[in-house]
Order: sequence, then C-alpha cells, then structure tokens
Amino acid sequence: MPALNLAPARSFIAALSDTPPARPFRTWWRHAGQTLRPPRPRSYQPRTTPAQDAVLHAGLAGPHQVATILHEPRRGPQPTLVLGGFVPDATEQVLLLRPHLLHQGTLYSLNYPRHGFSPALLVAQFEDLVQDITRRHGQPPVVLAVSFGCALVINALRHARATGRPLPLAGQIFVSPVIAAADIVTPGAAKPATLLGRALATFLLGDGNPTPGAVEKARSLFLRMFEAGAQNKNALLALMTPARLQSLHHNVVASIRHLSLAGACERVRALRDNAPLGPADAALSPAPTLVLFAEKEDAVLDPAAPCRDLLGPALTHHFPAGRAALVHHRPGPPVQHASLIFHAANFLPPLRLFYRELKTGKTLHAE
Repeated sequence: MPALNLAPARSFIAALSDTPPARPFRTWWRHAGQTLRPPRPRSYQPRTTPAQDAVLHAGLAGPHQVATILHEPRRGPQPTLVLGGFVPDATEQVLLLRPHLLHQGTLYSLNYPRHGFSPALLVAQFEDLVQDITRRHGQPPVVLAVSFGCALVINALRHARATGRPLPLAGQIFVSPVIAAADIVTPGAAKPATLLGRALATFLLGDGNPTPGAVEKARSLFLRMFEAGAQNKNALLALMTPARLQSLHHNVVASIRHLSLAGACERVRALRDNAPLGPADAALSPAPTLVLFAEKEDAVLDPAAPCRDLLGPALTHHFPAGRAALVHHRPGPPVQHASLIFHAANFLPPLRLFYRELKTGKTLHAE
C-alpha cells in the first residue's frame, strides 16, 4: 500500500483551527432543552417512487426489504440525508449531531429493515428520495453516509453513471468509509487483522451464508464496541440528560439484538459483493465531498484497506472536489471507527466548515 499523502488536507485542517470546537455544555443545553419537546422523527413517503416500484415489480426484492424513511422538517435551506452503517440505525448514529444538521434544514434518515436487505432496492429508494427532496425543497440534499452506508452511496453513484441519470447532490460526507470486503479482510491474509474481520472472515472471503453462530459472534462484537464507549457515563451525561442517554442505549441495543439472521446475512452479503473503488470510478461525482477518517480505525478497517487510499491522491481521482481529514481527540480516548455518538464534538468542526462553505458558495477542492 502506498504511503498516505495528507498534503491535500493541510489547508482544510488549517481552516479548522479557526472553527471553535463544540463545547460539551452547549451540546448538553441543546439536548436538555429537548426534554420537554423530545425529538420525534416522522415517517416520510416520497410523492413518487419510480425506481423503487421498478425493482419491486421486477421481483428483485420484496416489501420486507424496504427501508424506513424518517424526516424532521425545518426551514433551513440545506436538507441532509443520512445513511448509517451496519448498526445502529441512522437516527441514532447522528443523534448528537442532530441540532447542527437541523440548523441547516430538514433532516432525512434511511433506516435499514431488520428482517431483510436488498442493495438494489436501497439504491432505488435512495434515488427516489434524492429526486423527491430536490423537488420538495428546490435544493438537492447533502448526503451524510457512515461506514457501510458509504458503499451504498458509491453504488448509487455508479448506477447513476451507468444509466446516464446523474443524481442531484449538494455535497457528500463520508465518515469512516467501508466500501468493499477488502476494507475489512485482506484476501489471502493468514489471519484477519481486525476484530470485525475475525468475526466475519469466513463469510466475507467465501460465497456462502454465515452460520447463526457467526452472526451471533458479530452481534456480540458490535454490542461490546458500543458498550465500551458507553462506559464513560460521566462524559455522556455532560452531553445529554439521563433520560436521553437511557433512550439512546435502548435504541442502539435494540437495533443490534433485533436484527434477524436473514437481515444480518443480507447486509454482509451486500458488502461482500461490492467492488472497491477502481479506475472505472474516475470523477464519480462532481459534488463537494468531505471524507473523515477516525484516528483509530483498527477495530474495523484492515491496515491495507483500499478505502484508506481516499486519504491520498486517490480521493480527487474519484471526487475532484474532495478532501479528507483525520478526526482526533486530544487529550482523551482516541476517536474510533464511525464514533459519531461518543465523539460528536470532534466531528462537528469539519462538518460545520463544510456546510458553511456550501452556504457561502466557496469552491471546495484539494490543494
């Protein structure tokens, strides 16, 4: 793997030094103010769903594989659409970023079904929703994808190119991207290097379904990863009320424990069948693109993960208006893979800068 070139991110990181970090008390105050009016994302249905209908009518997926769309309407000019990772649901993954995202405009979330998963249907739903948001607001959305959600957005961009129907996007944010199986397990490696790789290696490197025991092992791993972050209750209580913390814990654990065997297998199969970014993906999207890696991705991303190339020159090959940065927490426990729940304050500065530049019309590019 070539050495990483972080030169394109230097001006971006310098700009971040002028952006004040999120203050725990300020974040807590926003959430404490919501205890009388707790957030209640509402179910949403696009006016028309031609792509989704085509997939269902062709028998390529079933109704049980339809993702749930939730939205919280706001008057801001810039809507945001969130796709989460394997677990938890998108609504939980951005819970502490929610005040900032809602300040920009209406927030939409795609929550994957727990009893099935179809990448073709998800891409179709994504296409329909992006078109619907653009018509509804007169402005295309910013897409915020987390971990496995990045693979789904990449698939949607590939499909848009293949069909000659470009997706209207105001911008793209990829957090701890996972795009293909090789990002977690290196083919031919004697032993997977990551915790998640060891849990899923047999399935990701083979062509069958994981056994119930393997799924349960992966489920336990995700629970341990979440519980490890949740151990620092004093820090979390500085960010939210005890009631909100209890609700968050309940929702995240439920999204992991209630994921069915079929749903888990189909989510992992979607990643296994996905291709890493390659030469054919040149200039995949002209939209401004921000890629954020955590400083400590080792529990999930293999050291030789192809997606790590997005920290170097490969980024602008795929996304000409793209730039990347590492998200740090110093002093304190390092930022882990896709840790938007426990390190929201560390992700906020680059997100704020990204939206601010979209608003001012400043061209986003790597220098």
